[in-house]
Amino acid sequence: MSGHSKWSTIKRKKGVADAKRGAVFTRLARELVLAAREGGSDIDSNFRLRLAVDKARAENMPKDNIERAIRRGAGEDKDGVVFEQINYEGYAPHGVAVMVETVTDNRNRTVSDLRHAFSKAGGNMAEPGAVGWQFERVAYFSFPSSAMNFDKAFELGIEASANDVVEDNGTIEITAPVESFKIIADALHKAKVQPEEAGLRMLPKQEVELDTDHTMQVLRALDSIEDLDDVQNVYSNLKVSDEVLAALEAA
Repeated sequence: MSGHSKWSTIKRKKGVADAKRGAVFTRLARELVLAAREGGSDIDSNFRLRLAVDKARAENMPKDNIERAIRRGAGEDKDGVVFEQINYEGYAPHGVAVMVETVTDNRNRTVSDLRHAFSKAGGNMAEPGAVGWQFERVAYFSFPSSAMNFDKAFELGIEASANDVVEDNGTIEITAPVESFKIIADALHKAKVQPEEAGLRMLPKQEVELDTDHTMQVLRALDSIEDLDDVQNVYSNLKVSDEVLAALEAA
């Protein structure tokens, strides 16, 4: 399990995500809008939308909010707001490469907010392509080991041509080629397994390991970027050691 994934899990356990429930609902709504716009409002034929709905329900998002977001995305409830998905690249402190996925209705605002967050943290924005080559896009799923035992998950992964299936600290992670996303999503849905995370994400081809103080500095920078309203996901090539994770969990 990647260090940043573990840090996300630690934050959930500490209730940090609960303190930002409004922001969570906003991000979920935007994902619902985009999924419905891309593949229609039928969750049986639109697997991206089905996963977005499952995630929204898991976060206890009100049913009315979910249905309203789907109607907006499908063009059935026009309110004049048009969202677009844009990726940005940059460097956190100490040269750590960062990829940022955003969903925005105002790209000028988003760029301005990102530039300020990077600069304040001691990093900087980068030109398109400057960082992207250091990452590869993969299908990613994580779910509790209690939902499916590792042997069955491994078998599922093999059948779907997964790159890797790992179990760590009560969580199973599956990474696979992008084209295997629907196969795995359907298999998990059929097995009644609700992923804690499911989607396409950027994985670094090589990770950078820093000392504890510098790692903590970079994590704070990444958190400040994640907190921006228009940001959906943040990926980096930072390697988070077990020592740092222990310190974070104890904090």
